[in-house]
Amino acid sequence: MELLVFAGSARSSALMALQQARAGDFNASAAQMAESKRAVTQAHQIQTRLIGLDEGSGKLAINLITVHAQDHLMNAMVIQDLADDMIELYRRQAQAEARG
Repeated sequence: MELLVFAGSARSSALMALQQARAGDFNASAAQMAESKRAVTQAHQIQTRLIGLDEGSGKLAINLITVHAQDHLMNAMVIQDLADDMIELYRRQAQAEARG
């Protein structure tokens, strides 16, 4: 469950960072992205422990929650990558508009 919680938090923080960048608040956006990355790190640590416990031999039972958590983590990581690029585009747009 912790994996699911951290992955969901990472996703939410990355999406909030995008909203803040769209609004022009790049400091708040950076803080949200940092929080998103911390949450992914925590989720990834849990995932690594689970992989270590399983040792690739099926020692851990795979259930719908585990699959769902893995899906959330993957999506959070993809959203982070895209958010980083989109935030940079928002930043460039704001700079161009400020130059006139």
